Amino acid sequence: MAVEEEKEKPALHVITKPIKAEKWKERREKRKLKKQEAKEAARAQRREKGLPSSESEDDGEAIMDDGKDYQPPEPVKEEPAKKGKKRKKKGKNDEDEAPAEADQKAEEQEPPKKKSKKKKKASKAQNEEPAQSEESDNAEDEVEAEKPKEEGPSGQELHDMQKSIHHAGFFSESRFDALEICDPLKKALKEAKFEIMTEIQAKSIPHLLNGKDVLAAAKTGSGKTLAFLVPACDLLYNVKFLPRNGAGVIAISPTRELAQQIYDVLRNISKYMSQSIAVVVGGMNRKPEAEKLSKGINILVATPGRLLDHMQNTKGFIYHNLVNLTIDEADRILEVGFEEEMNMIIKLLPKKRQTSLFSATQTRKVADLARLSLNKPVFVEVKTKDNVSTVAGLTQGYVVCPAESRFLLLFTFLKRNKDKKVMVFMSACNAVKFHDELLNYIDVPVNCIHGHKKQQARTSTYYQFCSADKGILLCTDVAARGLDIPKVDWIVQYDPPDEPKEYIHRVGRTARGASGKGKALLFLMPEELGFLHYLRRAGVPVSEYSFPPNKIANIQSQLERVIEKNYHLHRSSRDAYRSYMHAYAAHSHKDCFDVHKLDLSKVAKAFGFAHPPKVELNLKHTARKKATGTKGTLKKQLSGQSSGHQFSADNPYGQRDANDKRQFSR
Repeated sequence: MAVEEEKEKPALHVITKPIKAEKWKERREKRKLKKQEAKEAARAQRREKGLPSSESEDDGEAIMDDGKDYQPPEPVKEEPAKKGKKRKKKGKNDEDEAPAEADQKAEEQEPPKKKSKKKKKASKAQNEEPAQSEESDNAEDEVEAEKPKEEGPSGQELHDMQKSIHHAGFFSESRFDALEICDPLKKALKEAKFEIMTEIQAKSIPHLLNGKDVLAAAKTGSGKTLAFLVPACDLLYNVKFLPRNGAGVIAISPTRELAQQIYDVLRNISKYMSQSIAVVVGGMNRKPEAEKLSKGINILVATPGRLLDHMQNTKGFIYHNLVNLTIDEADRILEVGFEEEMNMIIKLLPKKRQTSLFSATQTRKVADLARLSLNKPVFVEVKTKDNVSTVAGLTQGYVVCPAESRFLLLFTFLKRNKDKKVMVFMSACNAVKFHDELLNYIDVPVNCIHGHKKQQARTSTYYQFCSADKGILLCTDVAARGLDIPKVDWIVQYDPPDEPKEYIHRVGRTARGASGKGKALLFLMPEELGFLHYLRRAGVPVSEYSFPPNKIANIQSQLERVIEKNYHLHRSSRDAYRSYMHAYAAHSHKDCFDVHKLDLSKVAKAFGFAHPPKVELNLKHTARKKATGTKGTLKKQLSGQSSGHQFSADNPYGQRDANDKRQFSR
């Protein structure tokens, strides 16, 4: 079937022609509406009787999952899928998996008329399904049959998400119901309680609806997701895009979690549309993704690496009919090393398309990508009245902590805030992994998200932390961009970020919403205080916090014993130490973060070592050498290509030779 579709290669002007199965589609839509009305009436009757509403039935199967569902905390209030119809025959107790005993008895005592009606409807729907399958034998039927199974955030949850992206000053006077968009999209937006547009939405959506390319810049959490999803969905609906036409819209995201979040929003605003949707990300099973792409996916959310893989290797994947390309968090995509993949993707996609590029910051690489992908774009920017880069509800501070006391202070802080919702950012995956293992070992329950963790575990951890009222999440910068995690109390930056903009993205996970409140804490060593100058220049107001030394838990000796006696923790700590040193050496601001000014014996204590472990660091000194003698002496100094510090397993301190008088702290 996929081969026949490739031979047809329908042009865009052919898409608008009516299809043969239009009649049964209309009939099916009417049946769906009747079922939904009956279901709502049944729920109203149950509420009148004081019985629990069965809104959690039919846990759908997400199109991206590999046989396992990792869903948001509350399911969508959708009509039941085909599998759900079989479940209804078992009785009403199957609708709620674990109701109270009294509620179960009350359910069994419901009038028999209500049950017989549902049984009749279920049997009627089953009798009508074969007629539908006889009329349609293409891939469109298979994809559309799967769509009702999908499940995402509830309407109330999406309303909370809408609130969380509306910082003070981000509201506009425009409303979604005033837009000239299709009725199914308006209905879904209304149900999800998306009413007033943010500034970035009000400025960019009209241009995108008019078919123009858009280059948009706005703060993190300003509502960029709806700004590109609403015009994209409306475009495909108007041209009557079908699954057999392949991908009509592709949205590219830098991280897997952000791609899943975009997909959750898309699934809810497109639930009354016939277009098929999917998300493909790295770390998941590739085969089910390829099968769905071969059947036909109209709106695709993807990470760059997995998208390029499918474009090059999945035979049935049709993308030559693409009409809209969206690149979200473009600056982040380029920062994490996807520049080559993005250039390849843009070359493979058709030239005649609409393109939108959304970014929190405008860098030189973003400008280069815009030049390559956009055609006479409209530049949209949301400027704030003040020069502050973070929101008003955020209280920010830093603490000056010597290297040997960093973990002791972190341990004390997490112990005192165990009833809060805390995110702790670290610079390396191995550091997150080690601290996750260590803290759980010493009875401080934490979860973690990092790049080395399997995708299904990452997704599960992300949704668990979103739905929790309290907890501690250790993470790398993979969680710093775009993720909307509700009610985070503290953002702790255990390892300082590389740039002020990364600091802004990290603290953007808290104090979300017009009245949102949150706190941020930055750990700095005395030699790193110069970083405050860069923060203040970027419009980040920070004040100093003080922690009395006598109130910091002194567990250093116990920590060293645990690391020494536990082989697994000892090995993990060595890896974390090595990764921390490499990440520190990669800092762009060498004047603040100079790895060769670190006292390694003190740094090692934060990882539970009495002495620096013998690990191969292979660090090179890149700082400029100062002239300290005659011309001949300077020439001799500059002639050496090695760093001189000689970090190695036999020389962990990086000691120089006796004749080398250059200073090195250790």
